[in-house]
Amino acid sequence: MSSFVKTKVKAARDAINKKDYEKARELALNVLEYEPSNYHAHVFLGIAFSNLKQYSESEQAYRKAIETDSEQLLAWQGLLKLYEESENWPEALKTLRKLAEIHAKSNDAVKCAEAIQKIIDLRRDTERLQSTRLELAEALSLLLPDSPFYPVLSILPPPDPTNPTATTTFVAQSAVHDSLPILEELVSIHEQEEKAVGDAEVAKRRQRLAAVSPEETRKQVALEILSKSQLPRLYDEVLNHPNTSDDLRRQTESKLLRMKQSHLFSIPTDSKRKEEKARLAAEVEELIKGIVLLKVPDELAWTLLIESKDAERIEDYDFGLLRSFVEVFPESSLAQLIRAYFEYMRIPLSDEEEDEEQAHKDADDELDLIDAMMDAFTSLGNSILAHRIIAELYEQDADYENAIKVAESGLELVRLVEQNWGRPIRQTKKAFKTTLGTSLVHHFPPKHHTRALRYIDEVLAEDPKNIPALMGRGFILQYAKKWSEASLIFAKVAELDADGVEHGLRAKEEHAWCTVMCGDLQAAADELREVIRVLDELEGRDDDKARAWWRLGRCYWDMGVEHRDEAYKYFVTALKRSSTFAPAFTYLGIYYSEYLSPPDPSRASKCFQKAFELDPREAEAARRLAEGFADEGEWDLVEVVARRTIEGEGGLEEGPEAKASRRYLPINAWAWKAVGAVEMSRRNYPPAIEAYQIALRTDVDDHMSWMRLGEAYSKAGRFAAALKALEHARELDPEDWVSSYFIGEVQRQMGLYEEAIKSFERILENRPQELGVLHSIGQSYLDLGRLELSTGFTARAETSFTSAVRLTLELVAASPGFRRVAWKTIADALLQLSSFAVFFDEEAIQDTVSTIVPLATEHPGKGLVDILTYPLALDESISLPWFALQVALAAYEYRLSLGGLNDAASGAAHYDLGIALSTFARRTLDSTRRERAEQEAITQFKHALRLEPSNDAFWLALGNATFLSQPTLSQHSYIRAIELDGKNAGTWTSLGMFYLQHEDVELANEAFYKAQTLDPDYVLAWVGQGLVATANQHHKDASALFEHATGLTAAVPEADLEYATRLFNRVNTSTRSRSASSEALLPAFFVLDRYCKQRPRDATALHLFGLVCERVGHIELGIDLITRAIAVLEAAYEETEDSVTERQFTTAHANVARLRLATGDYEGALESYQVAMSLLPDEPEEEGTQANTQALLAQCQFGSGLANFKLGNLQDALAQFEAAMATAGENATIRGHVVVLLAQTLWAIGTEEAKESAKAQLLQSIEYDPENLMAINTLAGMGILTDDDSLVDAALFELLSLPIDQRQERDPERDVTYLLVQHHLGQGDAQQALSVAEKAVHTEPERTDVRRNLASLTLQSGKSAAALAILGGAAQTHSDFAQLRASLALHSVALCLESGTGATAAEALKLAQKGVMLSPGDRRGWEVLAYIRSRTASS
Repeated sequence: MSSFVKTKVKAARDAINKKDYEKARELALNVLEYEPSNYHAHVFLGIAFSNLKQYSESEQAYRKAIETDSEQLLAWQGLLKLYEESENWPEALKTLRKLAEIHAKSNDAVKCAEAIQKIIDLRRDTERLQSTRLELAEALSLLLPDSPFYPVLSILPPPDPTNPTATTTFVAQSAVHDSLPILEELVSIHEQEEKAVGDAEVAKRRQRLAAVSPEETRKQVALEILSKSQLPRLYDEVLNHPNTSDDLRRQTESKLLRMKQSHLFSIPTDSKRKEEKARLAAEVEELIKGIVLLKVPDELAWTLLIESKDAERIEDYDFGLLRSFVEVFPESSLAQLIRAYFEYMRIPLSDEEEDEEQAHKDADDELDLIDAMMDAFTSLGNSILAHRIIAELYEQDADYENAIKVAESGLELVRLVEQNWGRPIRQTKKAFKTTLGTSLVHHFPPKHHTRALRYIDEVLAEDPKNIPALMGRGFILQYAKKWSEASLIFAKVAELDADGVEHGLRAKEEHAWCTVMCGDLQAAADELREVIRVLDELEGRDDDKARAWWRLGRCYWDMGVEHRDEAYKYFVTALKRSSTFAPAFTYLGIYYSEYLSPPDPSRASKCFQKAFELDPREAEAARRLAEGFADEGEWDLVEVVARRTIEGEGGLEEGPEAKASRRYLPINAWAWKAVGAVEMSRRNYPPAIEAYQIALRTDVDDHMSWMRLGEAYSKAGRFAAALKALEHARELDPEDWVSSYFIGEVQRQMGLYEEAIKSFERILENRPQELGVLHSIGQSYLDLGRLELSTGFTARAETSFTSAVRLTLELVAASPGFRRVAWKTIADALLQLSSFAVFFDEEAIQDTVSTIVPLATEHPGKGLVDILTYPLALDESISLPWFALQVALAAYEYRLSLGGLNDAASGAAHYDLGIALSTFARRTLDSTRRERAEQEAITQFKHALRLEPSNDAFWLALGNATFLSQPTLSQHSYIRAIELDGKNAGTWTSLGMFYLQHEDVELANEAFYKAQTLDPDYVLAWVGQGLVATANQHHKDASALFEHATGLTAAVPEADLEYATRLFNRVNTSTRSRSASSEALLPAFFVLDRYCKQRPRDATALHLFGLVCERVGHIELGIDLITRAIAVLEAAYEETEDSVTERQFTTAHANVARLRLATGDYEGALESYQVAMSLLPDEPEEEGTQANTQALLAQCQFGSGLANFKLGNLQDALAQFEAAMATAGENATIRGHVVVLLAQTLWAIGTEEAKESAKAQLLQSIEYDPENLMAINTLAGMGILTDDDSLVDAALFELLSLPIDQRQERDPERDVTYLLVQHHLGQGDAQQALSVAEKAVHTEPERTDVRRNLASLTLQSGKSAAALAILGGAAQTHSDFAQLRASLALHSVALCLESGTGATAAEALKLAQKGVMLSPGDRRGWEVLAYIRSRTASS
């Protein structure tokens, strides 16, 4: 270093000492300019910058100094001070760590300890530095022996606890000379960190889409955390530390055990980690053994040792270990269970106790011990030992159901233990399987034998001499009737356990019983006597003794009649041994009922009842008992016996509601059949179906069960299933006609009436007088007729109703017992026939109805005398349908006079009569009779409701009957019907109509909406919505609703009429084009045709239909329809003389006259006009009818004039025309029409004078009414015909001078354009005509008719390509179908002319054919087709 540098460095240090930091900075910079690597200059520069608050430059200076010499302390110390002042604590930590390393290298223990203490203090200071727990643990680890600083720190002297401030390194000194507190803090930190990380990770993974179970998730997270955990190492250090206290050591051991156990249990059992799991298991076992050996009170360690024990029997457990457990943990649940078990089994609780000191426990003490064990078991759900003890207790107590549950839970626990420890526990598993298999054998045998055999086979495969398993297999073979195989099994057990009482003696008894079943009765008797001899020497075992004596009795019973008395003695002996042994009572009952002379039924019944009370599995006693109750008609008792028998054989699954097991195969099928019959009688069809299904599992070829099952299916509404079951029953017994009858009934209920009729007819071929079949076939014909009538097949319906009456009359003649149901069928058929307008076979109907009259009326006490005229007779004054309605009323009244079997039948009879009376009231023209019929109908409905107030149909009928007369009662009735059945769309619709009638549109809309929701196909609901839309002035929506209603499957005449009326009115007001209106009225034509077939005497519909026919071109049909309407109106007027009817009659005559004019029937037209005029007043009586009367009179007068003109009566014609003009008066519209028609008539006369007069009339009319477009067009037409350009110009000038929008408004059909084109064509100026047409297209390019006219002119000029282009543009516009169809002919001609031959010609032909198909009545279409075919043929 030069003297210059030294001088400058010294000067810089002096400036720093004097706190002249600016000068120090300048001096340091001068030095660095001369010597850039000068360490001290960089340090002094950093100090200067730091004090000048230029921290970034200061840090750079210190860093350069460190780069020059990293082992010097000055720069590091300055950097630390800089970071502390700037509060850059992360960098300060790094700097402190470096300083500690430098001090360690220089063996400066104090400075190193001070740096480490600062690091720890910073990590603890959460305000200055947000350190994590692991970062603090890392800082604390610097003081432990495995730290790189420990060799230096270890030279620090021991701390002086009395003077901790004597040194600056007291904390480091304390940690070096006693690291236990640091270790404890590290343990706490790592425990908190691992718990927090584990909980957060588990919660995070549980939110994943494909998350596994919570337990599996916890295991996965635990495995990941514990595999890299520092806690095991820290626990070991704590345990090995010399200063660790005993309490801390126990706590640490406990923590280490739980951690290693968690780690062990989380490791999967795959082969990849098998060695690791085995190593960890060994470590856990070592920990456990140490804890248990020292009797440390760590319950987990003791429990793990006990639960992982692999023992075949409970006796194989270390009783010393169990006693120690009870001693160490006296209050634990497992200890209480073990203590109670030891006392129950009389096992000493300590080695000092002697067996003699174990006093014998009485029954109450034993029950108390069992209760104690059960109470403890409730909190030991994860204890294998507890499950083994409790399963053994349940098995000993023959509580096999609970034994099965506990054993299954125990097997699951064994599986978990094997999975957790990674080793098999074969003996324990075998013990649970043995218990489970033997319990399944005896639990409702043989229900669970298949499952039991699986466990028993597994046990015997491992231990072929396992006696309980062998006994279980023997019992299974017994129930399977494999007596020889079972005998061999029991013989083997008897050999293996020759002196055993529990299994050996029972095996000998079962071997003897198998011998009985094999037929070797004497040998079996000898064996049973030997067994009885041994049993009688034993104390207790009463049930075993009784069973042996009973089996000996059975052996002698089977020897023959001569041994029955001896068998009887053995049965009695069995009951002496055990008075609760049920089989002995059963055979005593059989003895008393069948073999005692004379029989004693009373004692037999008592024996059967006793046997059944003691054991519901005594099926023979139960069956005989049920048969006895059935003979006495005690069906409730039959059900009790049957259901208890089912419970006894395990036929019901457990749960809040006992249900039959799906895989259950019943032993006593008769019990299920009895239950099915009882449920059928109670109309509980689903339980009945289930009962018959279960009964059929035993015998699938039981014909009667299949038939009863089909019957239950049908009554439950499951018709497809019913048909299958009944067909199967008929296949099993083709001779049984009842199956065929039920099949027919099901087909009828399904609506397959023709198939049902065929089924019934096949039965009647062999059994012609079968009353039930006659009734069913009559009802089938009635239902078939209703279906045919609703679908429009009236002729078929007529035949069906007649057949229903004819067949039901046979039933009435055959048996008076069916009169009530028979007369209902007859009356229903007659009521349906009365709705017909005409009959296809009137003679047959008349004969049928006449046959019924004497039967229905010739009885005492006949009613309805104020409504019907007796005697009923058909004459010319009444129609046949009306006569049928009267006879139907009489038939309903006669049926009511017969009385009812119950309230429901009587209520239905009153209801039917009320419906017929309501129908009568609607059709009669006699107001007096109508009122009487309405009142009587209401009375009948009320009678019906008194008898059956819960029938919603009765309430609905009452509401309809009182709709107008008693609104309050009507509303109440509708509400009551809805309360009874809120899902009936008809009721909601009627309520909506009621609200609409009383102008509550909002409520009406809600009611109709509810009806539509319940049944979207219910037509009247849509009609109601249409009426609501009309009330709200939403006419477009209303039309759409009515149109939808007419398109639904169920045709409702009212909807058809309303839709047709609205469509007719809309077309009349919206269009003036005859072709367009004709097309638009086609839907009305079809719906009115349907309506008039159903209501042929509705004058309004007939009249409207005639007007529609006029518009669509069916003039003759229109005349016929209006003529029929006139006849109906005339008859109605004669009855009522109503002014409205008179006006309808007048209007109908005016309209039919107009139609007759169109057909050339001028005389008929004149006659009708005269009738109409004779009925019209000269002065309207009411001011509101003046305009209509004026228009109608003017039409009649003008029509008469036109008819006279056609007949050649010119004077009369002119007189009528003048009268029409006078009638029109100041009414411009009527007057304009009359003037035009008068001018046309004058023009038709043909003389010049008449033509001039016509022109004058039109000119005068135009002057009077300049907007009379019809007069203007007519005048222009006359000018065109006479080539009078001035007349044409005069007529059209004013209209052509108007703006486009006003002209189009006055001329909606564009008649002016047509006239101009025709005018120019008449003058031979085709180019000018084309120009007019082009101008029209430019004005309205979207109109297809205008484009079609231009295309026609273009085509006539020979420009087929241009015509095609014009027509192509028309196809792209949004035109209606009628307009596009009208363009087809023109399009096909243009295409043909353009192409000539080839594919385009074929396309032209196709278009022409399409036009013919769409409009077969259009002659022009046929001409176009012929033209195109001729061209294609010639080319």
